[in-house]
Amino acid sequence: MREHLILLPGWAIGAAALEPLREALLERAPHLQVDIEALPELGQSGAWLDALDARLPADCWLAGWSLGGMLAAQLAARRGDACRGLVGVCSNACFRAREDWPTAMPQAVFAAFHEACRLDPVQTLKRFSLLVAQGARDPRTLARQLQVTQPALPAEVLDAGLRLLSVLDTRAALQGYAGPQLHLFAEHDALVPAAAAQALLDWLPDVEVNVLPGSSHGLPLEQPDEVAAAILAFMREGSDV
Repeated sequence: MREHLILLPGWAIGAAALEPLREALLERAPHLQVDIEALPELGQSGAWLDALDARLPADCWLAGWSLGGMLAAQLAARRGDACRGLVGVCSNACFRAREDWPTAMPQAVFAAFHEACRLDPVQTLKRFSLLVAQGARDPRTLARQLQVTQPALPAEVLDAGLRLLSVLDTRAALQGYAGPQLHLFAEHDALVPAAAAQALLDWLPDVEVNVLPGSSHGLPLEQPDEVAAAILAFMREGSDV
């Protein structure tokens, strides 16, 4: 059977930003089917997971960037054996810090960003692209690439995504999903601290965790070849990709 990999982008990140990763994957594994699926454009954050579950095919590998990775984890746990494997890229178990998971964005920083997005989404999205690119080898170029590929989303969809990031805690899903897991983090990530990699490994020692050096939160767009190589090596452990 031909292996099928679904790529999910992050909050306010367009599907086009994952195209370089898709191309890198297909260059190395041309018989692999790789599809990029946009996140739901819904104003009700609680409906996002159901929308993805209804739209995405069963018996595929799920890979997600940031919020996409968190949703992929929830969906993998829901589907169980019907999910071939899970890949998280710059995706924390909790995006917003809490007492029992401090290796995440501080609550005050997240709240200020959320409020700024409500007041001025256009300027906040520009700032967001700079944050995603912060720590990259060429942050200005990466930020421009992100801005060019950024989708035009309604304010209520942006707000719903941030509300989802605020409350999502994927630890139970990650622990409950028995399939193979790979989690890639970026050394200089300004949104998901690299320390989250060790925190995840300490909590779930049986999963595969890697930190890619010299990289930002824009890892899949910044280093598509490295990310593709890591994903394919992981997939080959359990299949004939």
